[in-house]
Amino acid sequence: MLALRIVLGALGLLSLLLAARIWADPTAVAVQLGLLVNGPLGQATLRADVAGLFAATGGLSVFAALKGDGRLLLGPLCLIGAALAGRLLNLGVAGFTVNQVAPILIEVVTLAVLAAGFRGLRRPVPPVEPV
Repeated sequence: MLALRIVLGALGLLSLLLAARIWADPTAVAVQLGLLVNGPLGQATLRADVAGLFAATGGLSVFAALKGDGRLLLGPLCLIGAALAGRLLNLGVAGFTVNQVAPILIEVVTLAVLAAGFRGLRRPVPPVEPV
């Protein structure tokens, strides 16, 4: 369990670092991600939507690792699952390119780690006392 918590915490910290990079310089990160930034609106969208996804995923992953509570990973599982679904949809619509492989693999591995944490760090729910 300790190893799983360490991996989850490291994954969360990496996500938080990426969110911080996007908040600090969205245009530079956008170029690395293959995105075009169209002025202040584009920068705001990157900061809000993309960095927000990484910040929420990272923050909840770190919190789950610290608390040892896998239930906190349901949100990150849904967010990364939705991101992976979007990538797979894009494969069907736009076709395959080699530069899509790395992000898909990262999301698959991230989902596997989050799912392992969700299952492995489950705390039993205490029974409710009748009134």
